[in-house]
Amino acid sequence: MFLGHFAVGLASKKLAPRTNAALLIAAPVFADLLWPFFLLLGWEKVRIDPGNTRFTPLDFIAYPWSHSLLMLAVWATIFAGIYYALTRYRTGAVVLWIGVVSHWLLDWITHRPDMPLYPSGPRYGLGLWNSIAGTMFVELAMFATGIWIYTRVTQPKDRIGRYALLSFVLVLLAIYVANVFSPPPPNVKAIIWTAILAEGIFLPWAWWFDHHRTIKEREIATAV
Repeated sequence: MFLGHFAVGLASKKLAPRTNAALLIAAPVFADLLWPFFLLLGWEKVRIDPGNTRFTPLDFIAYPWSHSLLMLAVWATIFAGIYYALTRYRTGAVVLWIGVVSHWLLDWITHRPDMPLYPSGPRYGLGLWNSIAGTMFVELAMFATGIWIYTRVTQPKDRIGRYALLSFVLVLLAIYVANVFSPPPPNVKAIIWTAILAEGIFLPWAWWFDHHRTIKEREIATAV
């Protein structure tokens, strides 16, 4: 799951309008924010295995600390707890907690049975990735819905608020399509550094466009 996680973050603006989109997106992608660093440290393992599923050439050998359901609940509690301590915005903290844990549910739908309940625990997965068409239909539908909800809740303050969001969406779509039809990555290090670079680009980008948008008047009453 890739676009689906971004969709959850964008749609979350409806529930937590006072929380910046960068944080709302960071929550459902939190496991993937940790994963490249844990690979770099040798705590988790992945290998390139074309044909592992039809959609991705990656074999997720072990990612107990970033992707197990138990650890995601722990990370969610830490992330949401820090946010609440800094903002005292209870609704935002709850939405962030749910967002972090949602990663496991969405990956459970798409992955083959490699999603652990807890470190060294049983693994589960429904294997949607075995269908390229099915995966793309689900993710693109989710992404379109997330964008629709976000734009129903917010409106641009200026040209940056309009075009920074549009370019964000178009770049994500281009990366998604290119990833589907491109050859496998050359090695694991390429995966790691590409993921880290993406983190450094897309989260500040989300903060930027959200900072240049405002909550629509009808949504202000819910921003409590």
